Amino acid sequence: MNAPIDTHYVISPPGIPTLPVEGSDKLFPIHRIYCVGRNYAEHAIEMGHDPDKEPPFFFQKNPDNVITNGTFPYPDKSSDVHYELEMLVAIGKGGINIPVEKALDHVWGYGIGLDMTRRDLQGEAKKLGRPWEVGKAFEASAPSSALVPAAKIGHPASGKVWLKVNGALRQSGDLNQMIWKVPEMISYLSGLFELKAGDIIMSGTPAGVGAIVRGDHLEGGVDGVGTLDVKVV
Repeated sequence: MNAPIDTHYVISPPGIPTLPVEGSDKLFPIHRIYCVGRNYAEHAIEMGHDPDKEPPFFFQKNPDNVITNGTFPYPDKSSDVHYELEMLVAIGKGGINIPVEKALDHVWGYGIGLDMTRRDLQGEAKKLGRPWEVGKAFEASAPSSALVPAAKIGHPASGKVWLKVNGALRQSGDLNQMIWKVPEMISYLSGLFELKAGDIIMSGTPAGVGAIVRGDHLEGGVDGVGTLDVKVV
């Protein structure tokens, strides 16, 4: 039974961040957001790293960074904001030290997301050896599509990952190019954290990331999963 807000909380508690579910009026509640860094070799190279020498690493966005209204408000304190289109992996069943061969049993569904990045602020943080939140976990930094249940589309292991800016193709890759596949990233991540139902994993972006300006129109998707359409305002 839920306690009355006015007697059990000193302030009104925040709402639960959610993602819509395609074809349903039900919502997927978001617990945490884990982002896989440099999970496509060509993107790792364009960011100045050797993909053959790195184990997977993760950073986080905040659940309330997710927006689904089709707009991205250009943030303050930055003049170099980049797009990174990624497939979302929605966890429906948690666990610790999940075996690779059992990992897909924990996936509820998939979607499309943009890991919007204040690249100038991220770059400053890197130089100083500081965390990335100022560049990655700001308000509205995760424009996202509705989720599609795995029960409907299966578990896509291949499919074109693409993004157009104002109609021009900027990112083009394939899920089969991911260095760490979905079962591997779930297994590895569950050894670092206890995964919970409601967790979202942003699975990495292909090469071609770049800056956007106000007024830009971003269209992207993952074949077999869905599309995402966002206006920069």
